[in-house]
Amino acid sequence: MKKKEAQALTYSAKNLPKEKYAELGNYIEGIEEKKGSLISVLHKAQSIFGYLPMEVQTFVARKLDMPAAEVFGVASFYSYFSMVPQGEHVVSVCMGTACFVKGAEEILRDIEEELGIKTGETSEDGMFTLKDIRCVGACGLAPIVIVDGKVYGRIRREDVKGILDNYR
Repeated sequence: MKKKEAQALTYSAKNLPKEKYAELGNYIEGIEEKKGSLISVLHKAQSIFGYLPMEVQTFVARKLDMPAAEVFGVASFYSYFSMVPQGEHVVSVCMGTACFVKGAEEILRDIEEELGIKTGETSEDGMFTLKDIRCVGACGLAPIVIVDGKVYGRIRREDVKGILDNYR
């Protein structure tokens, strides 16, 4: 991956609240065995900040005494982690085989049209971020839409507007 491409994958956020850094720092300090704790630390960091900008990744690297490149490598590998700000509500559409076969692609297009954004984007008002994800392991409920961790199964195209309206 070229440097410019790698930089496009993350976001720089100056002046993040010191209280949030303190909270993350306290969490890291409370970990007895720091070796092997990177993923749990990144989960905590994302729950505190809402995403993982470069400054937070660098902070984590320093606190865990590891190269920043290693932190970035893990954060960019796992689709759970986001390096750009997310909307207030994250809408994910499962595109695994069972969901895809049962119409997930059409449901995703309907959600894109309803929100006025494409996959990977956040609406202008900051309310919604749309993601397509791989198999969530609930194939019997296909097709699946997940909003803020709540799973909606056996979704039909006519259900899309009602689901999204619940979060507006």
